[in-house]
Amino acid sequence: QLQLVASGGGLVQPGGSLRLSCVAPVFILDYFAVGWFRHALGMEREGVSCILISDDSTYYADSVKGRFTISRDNAKNAVYLQMNSMKPEDTGIYYCVASARSSGTRPYYYCSGYVDNDYWGQGTQVTVSS
Repeated sequence: QLQLVASGGGLVQPGGSLRLSCVAPVFILDYFAVGWFRHALGMEREGVSCILISDDSTYYADSVKGRFTISRDNAKNAVYLQMNSMKPEDTGIYYCVASARSSGTRPYYYCSGYVDNDYWGQGTQVTVSS
């Protein structure tokens, strides 16, 4: 089965930065939306950021707004999540996702789970600790 491949996780101190990368097995333009979810221990899975392929509109969870930036590179079939000013509560496993469903008119629908994400990467661990 074709799979998204995420990388870039690691250990970072509070206030530091990390850049996550996700490479898709097909042309990224074949998806309707791509994004990032995270799952912290003892917490529900959270849609961190999503982007609509059609117009590049973005959604960010309130907890990361102003600190994280999602972007994509069509030529590399890649999606990135730049994480700055990181906090201990950013710790978790981060998953890149992609959806082939066109029913979402806003990126929030894909990050909220209202529209299913068909493809999930294997996850990359991010730990923010001093």
